[in-house]
Amino acid sequence: MNYLNNLNVFKRRRNTSSTDSSSAVSSPASPATVDAAGTSAGAAGNEAGTPRRKKTKKKKGRKRTISVVPISEVTEASLELWRTLPPKIRHDPSMVSFQQVELEHARLHGDCHEDSFPEIQGLEEDDGEEDEDDEDEEEEDEEYENEFITINVTNEEGQAKEIGHVKEKKEIPKPHVHHLAGHYIGNITPPKHDDINDTGQTNLDEDHPFRKYSKIICLFITWLLIMSFMVVKDEKMVEPKHLSISPGKTKAYILPHLPQSTRIKVTLEGTFLSEPYSNITEHYLEVYLQMLSSTLEGNSSDIYSSSSAKNISESWYIPIVHPYLFDSAPIVKEQRLFDIIDSNYEQLHQTNGGLVRLMIRSNIQASMPIAIRYDQSPVNRDVGVIYAAFVLIFLYVLIIWEIVHRTFAAVIASTLAISILAALNDRPTMEDIIGWIDVETILLLFSMMILVAILAETGIFDYLSVYIYKITNGKIWSLIHCLCLCTVLISSFLDNVTTVLLMAPITIRLCEVMDMNPVPILMAITVHANIGGTTTPVGDPPNIIITSNQYILKHGVTFLTFTAHMLVGVIIVVITTNIHLRIIYKNINHLRMHEPKELKELRRNIKVWERAAGKIPPYSKDANIVRETLMKKVKLLRHQYKKKMTKGTVPEDIYRSTLEELQREHPIKNRPLLIKSGVVCVFIVSLFFLESIPELRRLSSGWAALLGVVLLLIISDKNDMDAVLSRVEWPTLLFFAAMFTLMEAVERMGLIDWIGHATETIILSVSEDLRLAVAIVIILWISALTSAFVDSIPVTAMMVKIVVALSEKAYLGLPLQPMVWALAFGPCLGGNGTLVGASANVICAGIAEQHGYRFSFMDYFKLGFPIMLVSVLVTTGYLIMAHVVFAWH
Repeated sequence: MNYLNNLNVFKRRRNTSSTDSSSAVSSPASPATVDAAGTSAGAAGNEAGTPRRKKTKKKKGRKRTISVVPISEVTEASLELWRTLPPKIRHDPSMVSFQQVELEHARLHGDCHEDSFPEIQGLEEDDGEEDEDDEDEEEEDEEYENEFITINVTNEEGQAKEIGHVKEKKEIPKPHVHHLAGHYIGNITPPKHDDINDTGQTNLDEDHPFRKYSKIICLFITWLLIMSFMVVKDEKMVEPKHLSISPGKTKAYILPHLPQSTRIKVTLEGTFLSEPYSNITEHYLEVYLQMLSSTLEGNSSDIYSSSSAKNISESWYIPIVHPYLFDSAPIVKEQRLFDIIDSNYEQLHQTNGGLVRLMIRSNIQASMPIAIRYDQSPVNRDVGVIYAAFVLIFLYVLIIWEIVHRTFAAVIASTLAISILAALNDRPTMEDIIGWIDVETILLLFSMMILVAILAETGIFDYLSVYIYKITNGKIWSLIHCLCLCTVLISSFLDNVTTVLLMAPITIRLCEVMDMNPVPILMAITVHANIGGTTTPVGDPPNIIITSNQYILKHGVTFLTFTAHMLVGVIIVVITTNIHLRIIYKNINHLRMHEPKELKELRRNIKVWERAAGKIPPYSKDANIVRETLMKKVKLLRHQYKKKMTKGTVPEDIYRSTLEELQREHPIKNRPLLIKSGVVCVFIVSLFFLESIPELRRLSSGWAALLGVVLLLIISDKNDMDAVLSRVEWPTLLFFAAMFTLMEAVERMGLIDWIGHATETIILSVSEDLRLAVAIVIILWISALTSAFVDSIPVTAMMVKIVVALSEKAYLGLPLQPMVWALAFGPCLGGNGTLVGASANVICAGIAEQHGYRFSFMDYFKLGFPIMLVSVLVTTGYLIMAHVVFAWH
């Protein structure tokens, strides 16, 4: 008697009292009655003499096993094919239909054992209720997710071969230690994460000899060029000359040498009015150049009466203050580059005894003293722009491909820029170079590094890490969002650099506790620090430059107005950036230091089941039944893998034990020092706020931070200064000094002015109706893209002049405030584009490297540049809607 017919008879006896055998055989079993069939089959087996199994007590949280294929569709051929599968696959709950049929067959033939099918010995009897939702069905095999199986396949030579079986490497057991990043300082620095390969071994391979010697040769050639230019050319010393401009007369100052190019750079210092106030006075100083084509002898009156004089430049008008204010007005410096056309230049050099004189006169009835400097061989801006672009490309090649350390790259590039200036007959003096370095920024960085080093001794960073870990309940994304929002709030009122110095140690500690890679989280908080700094006038140095401009202050840009307009845009950008981060790190494993073992097992299981399905030839219906069953299991495993892959939580038991251990091991270590440090922090922040009030502005940010640190060193009685100074990031400070020098040299070559003039030309080229929209787009995108590769401070200083100039031209009809908001957003958001785009980025990289986690220029570029583009795009839409469509201003 066929065992399938017997099985259907048993099913029919359970569900009905009818004795019509043919009806039972012909009616297919529905999927809902599969478990019932299995139960009736077990009852029949007991009647046949098989010992009754104990009813398994239902375990809490266990899902009912539902077969993929109804029992009625299991044929003898498909059952024979099922028997050829490996044991682990045959015993899987998804194969329950085949298992039950095989069990009935074994019982009918008297060769069944209790442990023949352990996976179905504990199956529950169907209570007739259907699952409430599909999620129960998808998670039914959760307890089998870590199974691993072996498939034996016969090769062409007839030998058995194992596939899908990978022996797991034995790992050296490591104690579960919740160390914090701060413990590395002064002890042993952990290996960098990018120096560790997949096998867990440190990669100690040195550079390839070709690359090594190529690098040395190229850098040596660069050094030779720098050396030759610096040795051949002297420093350019431009001494000032003091003149007195008499009323009603024109002062002629003869240049002692002929110009060496078609350009002459003239610098005047006197009681001038700055450009924004040029329209409030009628007193001007007129300056122009004249050429004398013959040798003149005699006194100055002969020079004035010479008929051979010829004007070779346009007049330059400089507004001056009223004569009554000469004694109290500040000294203002003005510069102008006079262009001499080629024909006049050739005539000047072809004529014997040709001279060039500077003609100066005023329209006031009083003598006016001025200081004059002239440069007869200024840098040719057309050529200088090319050289400046070359130096910047050279710098980014060194940094992007990590040929040398970024600090050494900045030193080489800045030295090369100075040597190029020397080659262009414009070598700066050492006094000029020292003046290029922004000492205020260096002082602020130095002071805040010492403050953070002392704060670390109190254990406050560890304590805050534990607190954030507690309130986020071990959820990765909750932790990331919490850190990012805290960073935005802090950077709104503190400098971005200060914010990163405070938040980076906390982030590293939390990531190490949760076995996460700190690098992407550190880059995320740096991005949010730059975004948050956009909110207020004191949040970022470009904002300070913008709101310190007197013309802008006179036109209603106050602290509250600035914050109100910027806050809306910042909120939109923060939301967009967080969505962007969720999309980028959709796979939570990209944020982990190591992939969890259970995911590795699931991934290998999926491959094994796919291989098993691929071994079944699709030639018959019976084979397709088994194949579909296997592919259903693959789909289920894939769903489980995807769910666990996106699940960003720490297991509850591990979370609780870790939290208790952290709370016990990391309390506040030095409460008196913490109180003193807190008082000093409040003092420094108060001085930062006072700096934003013009009437109370006495101390800069650098001085405020330094005075606070000195106070903290006094009241904390710190004697071991070597330990404190060892925590200062000296390479970072040197990097900033080199970058300041490089940017000033690039500006001296004319690159910044070239960008500014190109921007102004584009804005003036469109129709009047579109000028505001075009001005917003141009100012925002030019400043953002430029700030991504050039320091934002010189870019902002240059763009402020453009914004003020565009607003002063009444015929353009451009309101000032929308352009100010665009300029404020541009450099701050553009700083997220590259690693050297903002000071906070470099500081964060330095802190990460100090703790043993290093990220390169390209690592940051892959995350920061797309976020920067999206942020600027969103901000463009916000500004257009607010000021072009609704005219909020």
